Amino acid sequence: MEQASLAKFRVALLICLVIFSETIDAATYTVGGSDGWTFNMTTWPQGKRFRAGDTLLLKYDPTIHNVVVVNRRGYERCITPVDAKVYKTGKDEVKLRKGLNLFICNVAGHCESGMKIAIEAV
Repeated sequence: MEQASLAKFRVALLICLVIFSETIDAATYTVGGSDGWTFNMTTWPQGKRFRAGDTLLLKYDPTIHNVVVVNRRGYERCITPVDAKVYKTGKDEVKLRKGLNLFICNVAGHCESGMKIAIEAV
């Protein structure tokens, strides 16, 4: 019986290690570098590789910008879906999910001026 309990403990420990290893490996990226979340963002992030669970730190002036999580249509057409998550603090942390992550600023004219980013997380 003691051996069975030890085996169960090892399995539980292994599961915990797998779950927490994603959190340990997660990185935080400041969007846009020193300029922060601003215009002409479509070339960011050059040379960066993202993983699901990584965090984006979006810094901006909340009196003139915001960050909106959008779908492909919203990204391409610079429109905000009805159920979109809108961040407004000026120092937002957004955890990336696996796949394509799309963000825009929906203040009039900002997305059209390049205030949007597309990030693929593996």
